[in-house]
Amino acid sequence: MDLESEDNQKSKVGGSGSETGVDPLTPVLRISQLDALELDTALEQLVWTQFSQCFQNCRPGLLTPLEPELRALLQLLLWRFTLYSSSTTVGQSLLSLRYHNNLSSSPSYRLLSRRQKLSLALLTAGPRWLQERSHSLLLCLGLSSGGPVSEIGSGILQKGLRNCLTLISSIAQLASLVNFLVFLRKGHHPVLAERIVGARAVFSKPNVTRDITYQYMNRELLWHGFAEFLIFLLPLINTRKLKTTVCSILLGGESAGGDGGRDGQGVWKECGLCGEWPTMPHMVGCQHVFCYYCIKSYSIANTYITCPKCGEEAGQLEPAKMEVEMVGRL
Repeated sequence: MDLESEDNQKSKVGGSGSETGVDPLTPVLRISQLDALELDTALEQLVWTQFSQCFQNCRPGLLTPLEPELRALLQLLLWRFTLYSSSTTVGQSLLSLRYHNNLSSSPSYRLLSRRQKLSLALLTAGPRWLQERSHSLLLCLGLSSGGPVSEIGSGILQKGLRNCLTLISSIAQLASLVNFLVFLRKGHHPVLAERIVGARAVFSKPNVTRDITYQYMNRELLWHGFAEFLIFLLPLINTRKLKTTVCSILLGGESAGGDGGRDGQGVWKECGLCGEWPTMPHMVGCQHVFCYYCIKSYSIANTYITCPKCGEEAGQLEPAKMEVEMVGRL
């Protein structure tokens, strides 16, 4: 009763509107809510990275057996100093958002109750911990597929419980998918846990102006789209063939004369691809010599093979043969 009265007093203070001026009726952009979730995930990963670096000089794999529990503990620690204290996460505070008690019948802003905050923390950290520890729990309970089955009755029970756990996991994933589709349609509760506890993201300040203009965002989106197009296009371009073609156009006659004037032993001193001494030397029909693995990987990556050095059409890959004259000592 004391906790409920304290929560009601906090809700009344938060709902007065004099401190925050929050208008729960103002719709929040879907992208802002998703960005807040991404920022919270990035913060959790950053905290875990800093925590794991404290043990980098210890025995490798020291934190691996307790990693799910440590991650859940750090997440609850962040919850204690962010959501529990101010009804907002770090990602939401960066975007001028905070949680509103959607279960309240009052049209004004209401802070989340302590029970809602605790439920939101458990529904966020609990399923993730269960998912990471599911295999270990099944082994402890003897419900894994490789567990010993001594009796027919116990085997049927184990199989039934395992199927029930699989069904519950599938239903939870399906519910999360349906909730996300509803969020895309209505713009509220991007996470299923928020819908269950009745927490909805609202603006923490009235008439919030975006620090980043839409013109800047459009320019960034255009640049990122162009960068992704280049990442997709560059692997399709044969850079070696392009380089050979440009060199043959600019230095065609001079390059050919230089290659013709070079003696046979000089060609054998370096691979035409890596420039090192040829390992398992092979030829493709011209006078140039290549390492076997260099020319083999080059032929696998390119359907139409030409010599990377002179640009001639490559024939069948064959081991290089060279006549060696033995001179005996007197």
